[in-house]
Amino acid sequence: MVSLKLDENMLTIMDKSLKKHNFSTRTEFIRDAIREKLEELNREELMNEFLKFKGKAKKSISDLALKKIREDVFEQLAKEKGWD
Repeated sequence: MVSLKLDENMLTIMDKSLKKHNFSTRTEFIRDAIREKLEELNREELMNEFLKFKGKAKKSISDLALKKIREDVFEQLAKEKGWD
């Protein structure tokens, strides 16, 4: 269990968002926000890993082949990181 304090302004904004986006409780809203942030951080980490490969190819390649390579690299990294 985790407790946190938020100022009234943030709570007011959060409560309006709860109603607007059909969250039943503040806890549900906060859990969803944390999940989204963790996914964002994982995507950023994956992109940083992917960018390490940028410029490594020595030959010309088609856009379709490059797309396939990106998908393969993404899948491999996702498996290694347990993101699948």
